[in-house]
Amino acid sequence: MLMAHPTVLRNLIEQYEVLRVLHAESGGPEARQRMDDVAYTLCVSTGTSDVDSALVAARHQLPGARPGDDSVLSA
Repeated sequence: MLMAHPTVLRNLIEQYEVLRVLHAESGGPEARQRMDDVAYTLCVSTGTSDVDSALVAARHQLPGARPGDDSVLSA
C-alpha cells in the first residue's frame, strides 16, 4: 500500500477538525460536503473505510507517533 506523506496527512487531519467545528456551528451544506470530501481522502490515504479509523491511522503515521503502540487500534 502506498503511504501518504506525513505533511499531507497532517493537513488532512487539520482540515477535517476545522470543518467538523464549522459544520457543528453553522451546519451549512458546503461545510458538510467539504468535510465528507476530506473524510473520503483520509480513508483512501490510510486504507481505511471509516473516518474514525482513518484519523487514528493518520495520526499513527505522523512523526513522533509511537510506532510500537497499537493499543488505540485494538479497541
